[in-house]
Parts: sequence; C-alpha cells; structure tokens
Amino acid sequence: MPQQQIRDRGRVRHHVHVTGVVQGVGFRPWVYRRVRELGLGGEVRNDVHGLSIQIEGSGESCGDFLRLLKESPPALARIRGFEQREMPARGSDEFRIVASDSAMDSEARAGIMPDLATCPECLRELLDPDDRRYRYPFLNCTQCGPRFTIIDRLPYDRVNTAMRSFPLCRDCRREYEAAGDRRFHAQPVACPRCGPRLTLRDGGGRSLAEGDEALLHTETSIRNGGIAAIKGIGGFHLVCDARCARAVQTLRERKRRPDKPLAILCRDLAQAEELAWISVAERALLTSPAAPIVLLKKKEGDGVAPGVAPGIPILGIMLPGHPLHHLLARDLGFPVVATSGNRSEEPICIDGDEAVRSLAGIADLFLVHDRPIRRAVDDSVYRVIRGEPVCIRNARGCAPLTIDLPPGRDSVFATGGRQKNATALARSGEVILGPHLGSLDHPMTYERFEKQVDDFAGLYGVEPDRFARDLHPDDEAARFADARTEHAVSTQHHHAHVVSCMAEHGLDGEVLGVAWDGTGYGTDGTIWGGEFLVSTRSDFTRHAHLHPFRLPGGEAAVREPARSALGVLHASGLPLSLVPDIAESDREVFRQMLDKSVNCPVTTSAGRLFDAVAALLGIHEPQSFEGAAAMRLEGMIEAHDLRLA
Repeated sequence: MPQQQIRDRGRVRHHVHVTGVVQGVGFRPWVYRRVRELGLGGEVRNDVHGLSIQIEGSGESCGDFLRLLKESPPALARIRGFEQREMPARGSDEFRIVASDSAMDSEARAGIMPDLATCPECLRELLDPDDRRYRYPFLNCTQCGPRFTIIDRLPYDRVNTAMRSFPLCRDCRREYEAAGDRRFHAQPVACPRCGPRLTLRDGGGRSLAEGDEALLHTETSIRNGGIAAIKGIGGFHLVCDARCARAVQTLRERKRRPDKPLAILCRDLAQAEELAWISVAERALLTSPAAPIVLLKKKEGDGVAPGVAPGIPILGIMLPGHPLHHLLARDLGFPVVATSGNRSEEPICIDGDEAVRSLAGIADLFLVHDRPIRRAVDDSVYRVIRGEPVCIRNARGCAPLTIDLPPGRDSVFATGGRQKNATALARSGEVILGPHLGSLDHPMTYERFEKQVDDFAGLYGVEPDRFARDLHPDDEAARFADARTEHAVSTQHHHAHVVSCMAEHGLDGEVLGVAWDGTGYGTDGTIWGGEFLVSTRSDFTRHAHLHPFRLPGGEAAVREPARSALGVLHASGLPLSLVPDIAESDREVFRQMLDKSVNCPVTTSAGRLFDAVAALLGIHEPQSFEGAAAMRLEGMIEAHDLRLA
C-alpha cells in the first residue's frame, strides 16, 4: 500500500528495543498477547542485546501498548533500557514472533535470567494424576525452570541451550506454538515422551532403574538410612534422612565434614515451621522464585538429628526449587539433608559420570538425568537481619545478579578472592555478579574457576579491557589476573567490600565504611579485618581499626581459636593463663613466640577477635571450618539469653 494512503488511514509504526533481563521471562508471549488484544500488527524477536519489538496500528492503540510495556511488563522482567523510534508504516495487521537475531556486532547486552523455582501451575500439574506431566521431574513453563544453568549463548532460544538435543514431540510443539498456552515459547519445555529422563546408578555406575522407578528406589534407600547423590538444577546434592542420627553421622564421616552445618530440604512451609521459627520476611524468601536456603532460628525438639547443626541454634532450610525435589520431599514426607554434592573443598559435581567417580564411597546410589548442566550453581543462602533479607551466598535462583553502576568506558573482570570465590564482570552501566564458587585452594576448584572466567566473558561477548585482583601478592585469583594482563588493577580487600556495598545501595561520594571479616591483605603488609574506611568508589583512607594483635602460628589460628585468644591477651597485657585447657609447656612456647614475634603475623581481624572471645568462654578446641567458633559463640549467647550492651 502506498505510504500516503497508509498515513491517511492514521496508521503509525514504532520500533522499540528493550534491554535488561527480558529473555527467559515470557516477554515475547506477553508482547504477542497484548498486541493482539489491541489489534496491532508487527513483530517481536530476541537478539543478543535484548528484545526488539515493532508495532503498527492506530496511534491510540500503539500508545496504549507502550504504556503497558513501561508500566506493567512481565513480572519476572527487569527492564534497564528502553529505546523507541518511529518507522514507516507497512499496512500490515499481522503480528508474528520471528526468528531471533544472533548477530554479535558488539558485546551482548541482554541479561540472563537465573534458574526459577517451580511455579504453582506447574506444581499442580506435577501432582495431578490426570495430567500428561504427572510426576514428570523436568516440567517447566515461561515462569519457572532452568535458565542460567542450561544456556550456551545469547539470545535465549532452545537451540542455544542444553535442551536442543531434546526435539519437541507433537504435543509439546503444539503448546510451544499456541499463543493461548502458558508454554507458548517456553524454551526448556518437555514431557515424558520427548524430554530428559532419570536413571538410577549404583556405586559402580551400573544402571539399576529409569524414570519414576529410579526415584522410588532412591526414596526407599533414603528411608532405610542410605545416602543418595541426586542431580538437580545446578549440580548434585547428597541426601539422607535428616531425622536419622546414624545416616547424618555416616554422611559426615564419608564426606569428612565433621561439624559444619548441613542444609535441610523440607516438603513445604508447614513442615519447615515444625523445625524453626519463621518470620514473614523469612517466609517470603523461602517461597520466592529463588528458593534459597534461609538461616532460621531452630525450635526445641527432635525434628532433626542433633548432628545436622551441632552446637548452634540455627538451621539452614530450603523448600523444593524444582520438580524432582518436590516429588522427593512429598513422597518421603520427612525433612532430608540436602548438602552440596562434593567432597570437602572440591567443586560441586554436575555430571553423572563425574559424580560416580568423585563421590564413590560417599553416596550409596546416584540418581542422575540426561539434561546437561552447562555451569555449576550451588544453593543460594540468605538470612533476615533486622527484618531485611541479606544474601550470604549468591548462587542458584539469584545468579547472575546485575547491579547498576555509573556509565563507564572500560569493561573490567574482577577475579574475586581466594576464599569463597565469586567473579564479576563490570561494563558500561552495570556489574554482573557470577555465582559462588568456593575456595580456590583445591586444584579442581581452581580449574573450574578458570573455565568460569572464560565462560562468563564469552556468554556476554566481552573481551575485558582490564582485570581487577586482590592486593594480596600470593592470591590464586590475583595470580590468574596477572597472567591474563600486564595491567591488572590491585584492590585492597576491605575497600572492595565497602565499594561493593556502595554499588549495591546506589551510594556515591564519600562514606564511612565498616568492613569486618576474617582476613584481608592490608596496604601495610599486615592482616586487616576490623576496618573503618573513609571511602569513595576509587580511593580510601584507613580512618580507624580494631586494636592489632598477633596470631601465633599464622593461619593455624583460623582453626584453633585458642591461638587468637593468646594473641589478644598478650596484646592487652593480660596473663595467658586465662585461656583454659592449654598444657603449660605449650603455653610457654606460645609466650616465647609472641614475645619474640616469631611466626606471629599482626592482625586487626574481627573474625579472629570473635574466635578469641569464644576460646576465653571455653570454645577452644580445633575447628573444622572458618567461623565455626563464632557461630557457636552466637549459639551460646542466644541459649543463655544474654543482652550485650
């Protein structure tokens, strides 16, 4: 139709490009339905930068759509950018979802959605005997299911995910193409006929059962006190009966995890409330699409074995985050331990063959499936503090997490620290936080760290201009950055903490930042950890700090709280005899070490100060993990209802 006639009919055409987390959230189906309701034509497609929309029709209807887009987008979407321009009208009333544009003319700007817990509609189907997906552990829709753990590249389309090896059956294809269906363009859609399947293996890797039978056999083993390695969304869990003291102790002995708390998987909120006190804010976290582990105040009683969280009044509880966990928890009817599927200090297993090799001797059975996991993602951990949710570990359901930054020209890859490693990619206007990885001391974890750096940068199509590293000269992640570039930016550990808080809360200018932790290399070469820093985003002044003291034996003090107590007493001019249950001969050795400053590095660490107080109050035996003494100290305070001034 000639352009003059199109204009005379009052038709207009707009091109809108939306950036942010707009893929994997049902945005294209949402656009399709809204546009058809308004009688508009045009098209919508994904591209590597976000969502491209063209609409055509009356000016009034186009305006209505643009208002809906800005004010009421899909609930899971997080729009960061919105560009609009007019185009020549074409005279077409047809609207289509067209093939995605995969051209990578520059770095990818589209956000990637974290994995999402099972939505209520899918849960209803999972439990409905008349539904074709009854008890199918891989059902999902546009509002739930795997995202970050299956994507290979942008844009987010089935052919660019681990699901491309599962061709859709006729029924799933019909749902995928039907505009009125809630699985309209749901990329991981599957069913028992065309999707992934469960397989049960024994300790030698031999197949024992498949499908629902594999799950039922696994549950029987758990009921009888066995330990199962179960493949989930982002990796394996080691699972046993949380009520059974023998099973919990066996898991601890086999995994060599003597007393670090174990996470609990509960069937639902009602079961969780039998074990712990749950506030409104904690309830919201447990039932959120992230389905994280939430640290909760334990109730008195015998709901779980004492060995689940020995010596502390806190339980880490999560609700099912995917259909397999829903089936497991409902079939068993009791809470189970669901801890990371790895040997201590090793990375979490993500592949069935890898799990059989790595977890041999820990798990009795292996419940695996054939949907590949592209990147390992452990469980996220949250705690509510003064009514506000605080992320302790950013992982499944939360990562990748995008935080707004002021515009900048350079892209920077931050390699994180040696302990509790997590990486981040900063580019103009945002920083993207990767999932928790763990300690880089183990060579297998360091190998996964190297792969994660390349995977993360490649996923977003970014070749970093610079690498940021910790100031510590002997840090594995720092050495990695130095090997990648001659211009790595060294950042003081606690200044990084403060600036991270500034970015998270949108603060600029000068702030007084308080950074308390266990260990961080200071600009004076000593171990910092109780810092008050007057900071901007680019610089800082060490305004104040906790009183320095020495750590006899250096890193040995991390596992032996009594050493920190001896250092604090020595710095305070108090007798070392105040630390109980130390042989006099050992006490004399420590005294000489402290007097002569032999292997006694100076620290201002708040973490070690907490250890010192714990030791002075009788918690002085060697600890199996950092922070154990402080956690037991917290439990002691709560148990005695002390009020600290």
